[in-house]
Amino acid sequence: MMNLKAFSFSFLLLLFFNASMVETHGFRSRKLYDSNMLTEKENWFDQNLDHFSPTDHSTFKQRYFEYLGYYKPPEGPIFLLVGGESEQIGIGKSFYTELAEKFGAAIVSIEHRYYGKSTPYKELTTENLKYLSSKQAIFDLAVFRQYYQELLNAKYNVSETENRWFVIGGSYSGGLAAYFRLKFPHLTCGAYASSAALIAIYNFTEYDQQIGTTAGPECKTVLQEITHLVDEQLNSDRQSIKELFGASKIDNDDDFRFLVADAAALSLQYGFHDFVCDLLVNAKKNGSNILEAYADYVKNVANQGIFGVTLEYYDRLYLKDPTSGNSAYRLWWFYICSEMGYFLVAPQNDSIRSTKLDERYNLDFCKDIFGEGVYPDSDMANTYYGGRKFAGSRVIFTNGSQDPCRHISKQTSSKDLPSYMVECNGCAHGIDVLGCPYAPEDTKGDVCRQAVSEVRQKIAQDIDMWLSDC
Repeated sequence: MMNLKAFSFSFLLLLFFNASMVETHGFRSRKLYDSNMLTEKENWFDQNLDHFSPTDHSTFKQRYFEYLGYYKPPEGPIFLLVGGESEQIGIGKSFYTELAEKFGAAIVSIEHRYYGKSTPYKELTTENLKYLSSKQAIFDLAVFRQYYQELLNAKYNVSETENRWFVIGGSYSGGLAAYFRLKFPHLTCGAYASSAALIAIYNFTEYDQQIGTTAGPECKTVLQEITHLVDEQLNSDRQSIKELFGASKIDNDDDFRFLVADAAALSLQYGFHDFVCDLLVNAKKNGSNILEAYADYVKNVANQGIFGVTLEYYDRLYLKDPTSGNSAYRLWWFYICSEMGYFLVAPQNDSIRSTKLDERYNLDFCKDIFGEGVYPDSDMANTYYGGRKFAGSRVIFTNGSQDPCRHISKQTSSKDLPSYMVECNGCAHGIDVLGCPYAPEDTKGDVCRQAVSEVRQKIAQDIDMWLSDC
């Protein structure tokens, strides 16, 4: 019989690393594009550093990519793919580009400010990060839209043409796409926001609660037992337990607890229930050491960066270095710590993660990395963008029924703000874009694939209707 653990990771590695692009439009941990890149040619334009200063006219070079292979000039629509919390390397085939092909659209993809090569500073000190915010990012999109519209007009020798623009993103960048449509409705015909991080939440306890529901009773119980065992061993022999997990370089015990909680949570968030839960439930039933089984799992996840993050993502000593190698980690934490919150705190009752991972832990984490005075203002963010009373129009929201992040998206539907829930086992974060987390020959994925297909048809219908009426 094939070893479950070996099969799990061989399949995951095949799925993730056959991709030529991981996380460029908000999906931090799953394949977005297949290996067929449409373009990797870099383009640049001068972006304003501070959109809100009447006197500071500083600029920086912002990178973008374009693909015109599907475009029907000069009046075809333009699909703007919003960059998320990572470097971009190009535009590859995806569900997004399938939509562009269907509607004869040009595709432009803009890298988020500060990420990848679009950084205004070499050192990401706290002072230098003051221009990193969602507000600055959506104004980047507005400036870029004007720039690219004029560029396209010149390319096709037309004047005063206004193409129909449609803005698209997922997860964090899905929230940005929705915010852009809200604040600049005259600049776009609509937006498509997959698993959008729309609502700011200071203490995001619903995340852990959904992880427990998605895990199921047996797996949840084992995960809670592991949390208890880790807490015990940190009190008796903290170095040995960290070595068991391959995480001895994480000095802070609570940062290590965060890693232990997050490794399982990310697997469940992205629909890979069987890979962690079958492993642990079977180990428990067979009388095996569940702590060792889980430690092996975590080492594979963290060392390979399977879900888009490595050990450094949890290590405050690494994150506080403004010259650290993986700047995306520090940048994302600044967004959490300075604006939206999303603190993954333990619920008061029946928590999977350690109860030591509370609000105080998160505030100290932010303070240690960025210094005094950096803390989220989720109430202000919700006042600015609407929060649960989001009042935009012509934005498509989609969510997976097992995605914990659906609780910060829009789940109620209306004619002008349709919200589609993709419901099935494995229907998790970004399911409508990323597809089902099953091998093609796995019949367990049939229900998932059917659910995804039905929602994709609705998305295409809405885009068609709004482009026709724009």
